[in-house]
Parts: sequence; structure tokens; C-alpha cells
Amino acid sequence: MPRNTRDWLDNRTGFRALLKDLLEEPLPIEATPEYQFFETHSEARSRRHTRAFLDEFDRDLDGRLSKLVDYKLHNETLLADAVREVYGATREALSDDEAIELALHPDRNRLLGEALNLSTLSKVSRALFHPSYTFRKKLSHTADSQDQRHRMTPASRPVLAAHLTDEPDYVTPELVRQAGPVESFYREVMARSWEAIARLRALGVSDEFAMYLLPNSVAIRFTESADLLNLHHKHTMRLCYLAQEEIWRASKEEAEQICEVNPRIGRWLLPPCTQRMLAHRRPFCPEGERYCGVRVWTMEVSDYSRVI
Repeated sequence: MPRNTRDWLDNRTGFRALLKDLLEEPLPIEATPEYQFFETHSEARSRRHTRAFLDEFDRDLDGRLSKLVDYKLHNETLLADAVREVYGATREALSDDEAIELALHPDRNRLLGEALNLSTLSKVSRALFHPSYTFRKKLSHTADSQDQRHRMTPASRPVLAAHLTDEPDYVTPELVRQAGPVESFYREVMARSWEAIARLRALGVSDEFAMYLLPNSVAIRFTESADLLNLHHKHTMRLCYLAQEEIWRASKEEAEQICEVNPRIGRWLLPPCTQRMLAHRRPFCPEGERYCGVRVWTMEVSDYSRVI
């Protein structure tokens, strides 16, 4: 055997031995904290307990898809101080209002008008990492799948089986709500889906397999937190009329609530066309032929409507 081949095999064998020492076997599901909780808290899996939890969660939302439940007390001051640190400026030389605009006004921070997300490449944009917000949310599985694309706005998503009851629990799309016969058929299909799941469970089929019958409209409840830098990017993408309807509506609710508690920050949570208009980038809409046809950049966020 040639020496170089023998050396390669020796190195490969040594590498495998090293991996065996460093890497452990996968944890069995029985060792996870979620499994252990349900093993010791059987009452948490009762249908009465689950229904009470879902009702409590929904009441706390106050009719919203996404409710602001917490935020840093000094978000605006924190952001302004961080901007001053970037530029080595005193409060006398650079007021809070001007500092916040330097980071968030697309005419002062032109990177915000780019088609690509370049915010992490700018020192002043990285000041947006410090403010943060937490929302409690209820979305369909479809919208939640869109929401999860934003990896930097993480959430504590549920053990889905712990939210499962025999009663239909789903989200109805707005377009379906506006079409009477369609909505009636939609509700009929949802009822039949949950009846089939209940029959499977009664036959002893595990929730793991019965849940394959859940529709994409099944409701997902969770809490999500985000720093301003990544939330700003998410809202820029999802306040666009081309975004999935639920995540668009949730983003609109979030922007409006941030405006209430941090108006100097919230006013700059805008869709891509408005960001580009303020940055003097043309065309304002970055979607080309997919342009929605609405001059959104002339509107206030509170005036946005998907019924167009």
C-alpha cells in the first residue's frame, strides 16, 4: 500500500476516534425536560386543563393577533446613547431625537433603503441591537411557518400536543370570512378534521400520529422577543402588502403598539417602499412586476388596509 494512502487511512481512523471521544450519543426523548414534565404532571394533559389554558391565553390577547407584553423601560434613551457612543458625541452635541433619527431615518441612514439587509454591517445600525420588545401571539400554522423564517426574532413555541383538544381550534383567513358560502364550507371541513382526530385518539392512536390530520390553519400560540435591529428588518419585509395576510396584520399591530410606548422608534417601522422613498431610492417598490399598485409610501401605518 502506498505510504500516502496508509497515512490517509491512519489519519482518518484517528479522526474517527477523536469524534467518538468528543461527541455523545443523541439524548433519548425521555431525557428531555418537556417529556419529563408531562410524565410527572399528567393533569396538564387533561382536556379541561388544556381548554382553560387556551381560553386564558386568548383573553390575554385582547382581540389581537400580537400583543406587546414587555419592552425595555429606556429603549429610546438606550438607542440614543448607543448612537452617541458610535460617533463620540455628547448629549449637548447630539440630542436624543437627532441620534435616533441618525439610526432609523432612511435619509440619514441610507443602508435602510437598500434591497439587501445591510444593517449589521453598519456601526450606527448595530446600535439597534439594544432596544427590545416581547409579544404574545396567536397565528395559524401557515403564518407561524412564515414567522419562523425570521430566525433572529425567536419564540418559545409550544409542544403542540399540549394544546390539542377535541374542539376545532383554527384561524379563519380574512378572504374566507368575506365569502359566506366559502366560510360555511371551510368551517364544515375544520369540524370534520377535528372529529377525525378525536376518533383516532379514541381508538388509541397516539397524538403524534393523530396530529398529522391537523390543517395548516390550526392555531399556534407563543411568545416572541426581538431586538430592534432584527424586528425593524422583519417589519420592513412583512408590512409589505405582498406579505402573508396574518403576519402582515400582526406586524401592523406590533408597529402600532411600539408607536404608543416608543413613538420616536415606532414611527420608523415602515414597509420597504416607504423606506426606499425616504432614502431617495427608485423605484420605491423593490418588487418589480409584483408591485401591489398601492402608493403605500403616502400612507400612515394606521391607515393600512388589506381590503383593497
